Amino acid sequence: MRLKTIALSAVLALGTLATPAFAQNATTEFDRAAEIEAALAAGDVKKGKSVFAKCKACHKVGDKAKNGVGPQLNDFFGVEIGSSEGFKYSKTLLAKKEEGVIWDIANLDAFLTKPKDFIEKTKMTFAGLKKEKDRANVIAYLASLQSVEE
Repeated sequence: MRLKTIALSAVLALGTLATPAFAQNATTEFDRAAEIEAALAAGDVKKGKSVFAKCKACHKVGDKAKNGVGPQLNDFFGVEIGSSEGFKYSKTLLAKKEEGVIWDIANLDAFLTKPKDFIEKTKMTFAGLKKEKDRANVIAYLASLQSVEE
């Protein structure tokens, strides 16, 4: 079963959302709290933190997180791709931003599966996370770091 289906089932089971918050662009209504709740329901935060160790060399999270080799990953759910202030993104990633693509569970899952398939010519050299459960866990961990207030 795909992560999107798992997360969608969790959201619908919770009754917090009438329509799915997945694969949306910035012009579509986005329920940040429901998206975070769905991500948390679909994965294991503790295991996700462990898997995120693969990402820590390039990406920072937390109160003092700053851009490095990759952008910091605080408060990006529901935000247009390529929006971390001060980070120099690839042209192809910025093209996704121009399309209004946002970071939601489905887009993050697709990106983490194989970044170069989701964003051609991305600067990110990471091959991806093949295991669906690893992706769900990392997304849950990242969701646990997101603020619900906008």
